[in-house]
Amino acid sequence: MTKVEIIARIYDKVGFSKKDATDVVEATFDIIKGCLERGEKVKISGFGNFVVNTKRPRKGRNPQTGDEIIIVGRKVLTFKASQILKKSLNAMSSPSSSMSSPSSAASE
Repeated sequence: MTKVEIIARIYDKVGFSKKDATDVVEATFDIIKGCLERGEKVKISGFGNFVVNTKRPRKGRNPQTGDEIIIVGRKVLTFKASQILKKSLNAMSSPSSSMSSPSSAASE
């Protein structure tokens, strides 16, 4: 799903004008981005957590030459889905797919 598709769905579902829907989506993403840039956690209840972790510099090897190099430290964004989202995703799987799993086949 793209940002344009999110705007279109807000326009359809809430009834905002396209400009208002665009402003809401842009403002939301700007707020989330600003919080993450400041190193804050972003927790969206029922959806999940966005966290910026800092990786320290470490030793590595160039796979082509075998030379040892230092991999610079950097910040990485991680997302952990909430239990509610995980349950929702797993509830969407069809019952017929669970019938073909090895564990259910072994119990028959």
